[in-house]
Amino acid sequence: MILDARIRLASPSDANQLSRLNQEFNGGDQRPSADIIESLNDSAELIAVAEIGGKVVGFGCAQSFRSFCYNGLQGEITELYVAEAARRKGIATSLIFYLEENLKKRGVKSVKVLTGRRNNAAIKTYEQCNYHQDDELLLKKKL
Repeated sequence: MILDARIRLASPSDANQLSRLNQEFNGGDQRPSADIIESLNDSAELIAVAEIGGKVVGFGCAQSFRSFCYNGLQGEITELYVAEAARRKGIATSLIFYLEENLKKRGVKSVKVLTGRRNNAAIKTYEQCNYHQDDELLLKKKL
């Protein structure tokens, strides 16, 4: 595990760096910092960042939600990204554990993750954190 990485909740001052990392992760146009700040201020989403020497090098996002179908709060890690130069240092694992701890404080008892079927690096990272694959299938549709 990397000792000089600090994992913490994101703050509005991270907006520019989050915008850059999100573009690296998701492609497309860079999200305006104002939109990121608005999301940080108005959302119940957990956004954690990994910081080394004052520079944000990774982020993870998680949500908790309630459904009448299930007993208790449900949790999901929705995004996880570490910049190429900061990989293989335990940062992704640290982000996962940090998000899990915050979800647990909210009352979440189990967490789901969706990742690409061929994203072997992500699958391996989640499996190292004791996640397991199940037989669910994701279907989606654009509206």
